[in-house]
Amino acid sequence: MSFSTEGPSQNIVWHEQMITKENKRLANNHHSVVFYFTGLSGSGKSTIANLAAKQLFEQGAQTYVLDGDNVRHGLNKDLGFTEEARQENIRRIGEVAKLFVDSGQIVFTAFISPYESDRAMVRQLLEADEFVEVYVACPLTVCEERDPKGLYRKARSGEIANFTGISAPYEAPTAPDVILQTDVYTTEQCVQQIFDYMKQRNWMK
Repeated sequence: MSFSTEGPSQNIVWHEQMITKENKRLANNHHSVVFYFTGLSGSGKSTIANLAAKQLFEQGAQTYVLDGDNVRHGLNKDLGFTEEARQENIRRIGEVAKLFVDSGQIVFTAFISPYESDRAMVRQLLEADEFVEVYVACPLTVCEERDPKGLYRKARSGEIANFTGISAPYEAPTAPDVILQTDVYTTEQCVQQIFDYMKQRNWMK
């Protein structure tokens, strides 16, 4: 699979919207931001992201969860799991997440996102206060014991190639904004860490 490296056409011109990002934030009474969850399969990314989004929604916030498996059912269903395809997967997700931030929403992304350079690429798409890297830290042994989708078993038996943590690398964040230790703390405690981070920055009104 190959992807075009051509730049944008000279005939494409950016069109400014009449309703700005700040307008939407004021209407929603909260900041818009991406909480970018990264971690091994089975670490708890989707569980925490969905619970956090649900609780914020119940408080009146505009939220959305971009889940790795769900996105590969639609937008990224043409992508495999080679290093190049993984990079394109994350690039597309970054652009989609940016659109949600522009629309005034709090976005939770739950992707393994194994490469530091790819996560840095997404951070660069957004403003300084619009990207929060959340490392869902859980030892491989614990993730493999959980194995909620049976993927580790298949990877160990050779049924799945290029599986992160087994036959493909995972580059843990070196300086994440938030660390959630899901082998130590409950899902509810991890969600509270996210809320505490938001409160410290006055992102909810």
